[in-house]
Amino acid sequence: MFDLPLFLVQIIVILIAARTVGWLFQKFHQPQVVGEMLAGVMLGPSLLGWLSPDISRYVFPAPSLVFVNALSQIGMILFMFLVGLELDPKRIASQRRTALVISHVSILIPFVLGALVALLLYPRLSDASVPFTQFALFMGVSMSVTAFPVLARILTERKILDTEVGSLAISCAAVDDITAWCILAGVVLLARSSAQVMPIWFMLLGTLAFISVMWLGARRLLVRIEQSFILQNRMSQGLLGFILLLVFLSAWVTETLGIHALFGAFLLGAIMPKDSRFVHAVKARLEDIAIVLLLPLYFAYTGLQTSVGLINSFEMWSYFAVIMIVAMAGKLGGAAVSAHLAGLPWREATAIGVLMNTRGLVELVVLNIGLEIGVISPALYTMMVMMAIATTLMTTPILDWVYPGTLRQKISHDPTSPQIKVG
Repeated sequence: MFDLPLFLVQIIVILIAARTVGWLFQKFHQPQVVGEMLAGVMLGPSLLGWLSPDISRYVFPAPSLVFVNALSQIGMILFMFLVGLELDPKRIASQRRTALVISHVSILIPFVLGALVALLLYPRLSDASVPFTQFALFMGVSMSVTAFPVLARILTERKILDTEVGSLAISCAAVDDITAWCILAGVVLLARSSAQVMPIWFMLLGTLAFISVMWLGARRLLVRIEQSFILQNRMSQGLLGFILLLVFLSAWVTETLGIHALFGAFLLGAIMPKDSRFVHAVKARLEDIAIVLLLPLYFAYTGLQTSVGLINSFEMWSYFAVIMIVAMAGKLGGAAVSAHLAGLPWREATAIGVLMNTRGLVELVVLNIGLEIGVISPALYTMMVMMAIATTLMTTPILDWVYPGTLRQKISHDPTSPQIKVG
């Protein structure tokens, strides 16, 4: 049964931990969201459950976590909608050729390496109930993603968003997000098809039909919403309510089709009109409640499923080391080499690789989907969560070393100003 006092205590504890650790991370020039991710892990069996099992069982009894998960899923639906909303095709179009080359190479190389490392991990960290093809595809996807929202925050905080390197990195991350989510949708479709009443061909056709309806029909409706906003010059409660209705309706359709609710929310955000005033107005209404309240619940739920104690032998730590090496070599190395071949000097190309190696929250979303559909085990899930936090933590210090502030020149529209030539 739902215990409201306990649920309120859980929210209080989660918010205190998230805001405190996030604030401390900001003091060390790390994105606050990374601290909030780590706070979630600290509330789970990896720290709180290890230091005081009684307090952990009292505050977070297993039956109550279903309610934490439910509210956190609402937060993730809103968050993925906002991620899609921030994707601006115009930004990508300005550097289309270079961004496509770098992003696709930085997906292909880690994807292949992830699929290859699956040969090592499958017999040791999976079982026969999971088809190897699904396991390998999922490992490839999980090695390929870049955290677009976290990357945007890092670029803004380091004051390089409007440099050539920053602009190219955010464009590549946007393409990465779209490509990786399309691949992940296919993996989820395969994994869920055996448990669904609907045959896979029906699920696939239904998904294609839904995308077509969204692209050809819903976009016109969304343009009218934008026009109504411009005429009213404000985001009214009626407009916001209608947008939220579309978000949850889109999420419901993709969940019913067997993909995942997050894909529907992301797709709706991606096709929303990109007028800067409209985007800012929607974000101003939804972003704070999603980021301040709901995302910490998601991090806590993730942390409560993460147990470092599962990595309890030299062999298990060796597997984690392999995962870290593959993750960095594939993403950082692949992006850096492709950026250099696209025309950037090695220093700037390496900076692109470091930035693309940021996984953050998007990786947690992918991993939670993998755990939910049963493709990865709790032990592998823990290793991958640790990898996501570690690769995100190292972004800022390595970036400051590779691409120090003295080299971060703002882009000037003056044709005589120095700029990196790409493509």
